[in-house]
Amino acid sequence: MMRKMLLTVVCTVSFGIVQAQSVSTVTEVPTVTSSKPSFYEQIPLVNEVINYAKEHLSIRYRSGGTTTRGFDCSGFTRFCFTKFGISLPHSSAAQGSVGEAVDKEAAQPGDLILFKGHSSGGNRIGHVGLITEVIGDQVKFIHSAWNGGVRYDYLNASYYQRRFMGIRRVAHLLTEK
Repeated sequence: MMRKMLLTVVCTVSFGIVQAQSVSTVTEVPTVTSSKPSFYEQIPLVNEVINYAKEHLSIRYRSGGTTTRGFDCSGFTRFCFTKFGISLPHSSAAQGSVGEAVDKEAAQPGDLILFKGHSSGGNRIGHVGLITEVIGDQVKFIHSAWNGGVRYDYLNASYYQRRFMGIRRVAHLLTEK
């Protein structure tokens, strides 16, 4: 009985080795290339604006502020774009009319993101930030918030979802410089 089991195991293993040897092997791994350049490759200055904005994390909020001594939301976005020759108005509502409107699903780093002010029931733009990253449906932005100064937040947070007003693409202004 033991000999018969041993013979069965040897035959099974041998059959497996023969099958494994007959499997064709791939010697070349195909490479996948994208013909579409990344967003940053298309407009390199967008990355520079975002990196410049990141340098100012934790600077305090200051109503009407437009300098590193303190920023309000529109003062911060204006400050960042001014460094690269783009003049934005100093009002979140006015920045809501600059550039072109884009759908939330088409958001890209470098876009302005607009929100209602403190009241989610209003219908006026009262806050603005700069989109820094979009991964799937996650939109990350940097802004100067009255309760924390320059910081990151995400659009999917309920506070911002209730106040979301739109996105404006201003990156084409960078390419004109």
